[in-house]
Amino acid sequence: MSSADWTEPGVHEVAPGVHRIPLPMPGDGLRAVNVYAIRDTSTVTLIDGGWALEESRNQLAEALETLGAELGDIARVLVTHVHRDHYTQAVTLREETGCRVALGAAERANLRCLMASDHVPMRRQREQLLECGAKNVVDALEAEFGTPDALPPEETWQEPDEWLDASSLIELEQRSLRVVPTPGHTRGHVVFLDETEGLMFTGDHVLPHITPSVALEQAPGPVPLRDFLDSLRLTRSLPDARMLPAHGPAGSSVHSRVDELLRHHERRLTTMANAVTGGAETAYQTARALTWTRHGYALDELDTFNRTLAILETAAHLQLLTEWGRLDVELVEGVAHYTAN
Repeated sequence: MSSADWTEPGVHEVAPGVHRIPLPMPGDGLRAVNVYAIRDTSTVTLIDGGWALEESRNQLAEALETLGAELGDIARVLVTHVHRDHYTQAVTLREETGCRVALGAAERANLRCLMASDHVPMRRQREQLLECGAKNVVDALEAEFGTPDALPPEETWQEPDEWLDASSLIELEQRSLRVVPTPGHTRGHVVFLDETEGLMFTGDHVLPHITPSVALEQAPGPVPLRDFLDSLRLTRSLPDARMLPAHGPAGSSVHSRVDELLRHHERRLTTMANAVTGGAETAYQTARALTWTRHGYALDELDTFNRTLAILETAAHLQLLTEWGRLDVELVEGVAHYTAN
């Protein structure tokens, strides 16, 4: 991998006719999202759209100009999943240029929630934190960001022009992209595989530096971590390809990174089961018994949002251990308490 800062604005060719364009995510720890521009004779296809921000729209226009194109040349935006840093700018580009937007069919439930008139950002996650025994973290969220009802409405959400599933094949002028559903990070996440050129646009499913959260959905599947691990194994069964992720630099091998992620989650599952055996009863207590990020931070050293993610990730692992029969769970006054078998 390149040692250069992958978030540096500009146009970076990752394969003939394929360019990585980092777009800004102000105030977000990830700092940027990669949009990939595939240049055909007269049109451009984007993989992911970016976050609907004026700064992002302007940087995309400048990047396309260096390729001899403009926003009006975008024919289609293929979106890996419905999170706002991937989907919302696709919608605003459609309003501006008339391009078509495609999204994984299994995202219908998430998008329906986002489009609902009573949608409140992070309401589900706050409810989950209470079940994790982390009321103090809910209080911290509300002190820092306000109560759910006080939060401003998010961007306007709209349905795509096209729903994608495992039978979908995207035919461009010079390549074909196979749609591979990879539920986990979201239930409708998809990756796009160019088998001829050996490229996989992995979205947030396979990332070079972090493992994606499975706790930021509006309408998750029954066991999101199980889905994610199954999707990793599916990805591993496909021909190896160069990894073109949504966050981070392009990688050399999807397979090698998938192997790392599978080993990571195997270790975390073991560590969390041991923490429960050692006396941790709730997801919050279990998360406090672990260290976080490659820097080994304690839970209380994380900022409020990342503490939220860590606790909810812990809950997802404990849920899977319960499904496997390695733990038992009992709700006591609305809080999930775990015991080892």
